[in-house]
Amino acid sequence: MRRFTRRSRHRRATWTAVGAVVVVLVASVTVAVFSPLLSLQEIRVEGTSRVDASAVTAAVDDQLGTPLALVDFDRITGELEQFPLIASYVTETAPPHTLVIRVTERQPIATVATDDGVDLVDPAGIVVQRLDGRQDGVPQVDVGGAPLDGTAFRSAAEVLLALPLTLRSTVDTVTASTADDVTLALTSGEQVVWGSAEHSEKKAQVLAGLVADQAERDPSASVEYDVSAPDNGIIRTR
Repeated sequence: MRRFTRRSRHRRATWTAVGAVVVVLVASVTVAVFSPLLSLQEIRVEGTSRVDASAVTAAVDDQLGTPLALVDFDRITGELEQFPLIASYVTETAPPHTLVIRVTERQPIATVATDDGVDLVDPAGIVVQRLDGRQDGVPQVDVGGAPLDGTAFRSAAEVLLALPLTLRSTVDTVTASTADDVTLALTSGEQVVWGSAEHSEKKAQVLAGLVADQAERDPSASVEYDVSAPDNGIIRTR
């Protein structure tokens, strides 16, 4: 009987200790989740240049006062989708009171002429900025009035993205009426017959080789480079 009683007391003590630990854990979690001591009091927006950081903050400031663990990130996503210049973003909670939103903005790749001036656009055709005139060092894309979400513009953008910066900076205009007839005009006056955007990285390498070869042979000649068949790059005298 004494041994049975001791075992019973031991089990009761063990369960009592376990219960106390559980209570402490639940209390700790409750404090962490619901306590105003860990509520959102500051929203910090980083990485913006064209996007108005104060507007981003204002769009999500209804989360202020919410415990960090209960911040509604789905709602934040819905609000930030209203900013067309935001390509992507990441959030980070910085206890005890801060939410950091790191923004990646859309990067312009070309300009497109419009009735009202010039639009600076990213590879997806999203207008990043409206300008009065062309921007130095940025090629202009002409797709004959086709929509910027169409195949002609997508091909032109893909070609520009495939070019190394040293070559892209020499491109004055890009024209395309379809996805398969992209043509470049260089600032030096040469033309480049590109064709489709298929194998653009290889075509860019071939073009760089043709330009270097022509510079050694006769840099003053007016020529046309044809890389539409990347296995057989051609230089034509015009």
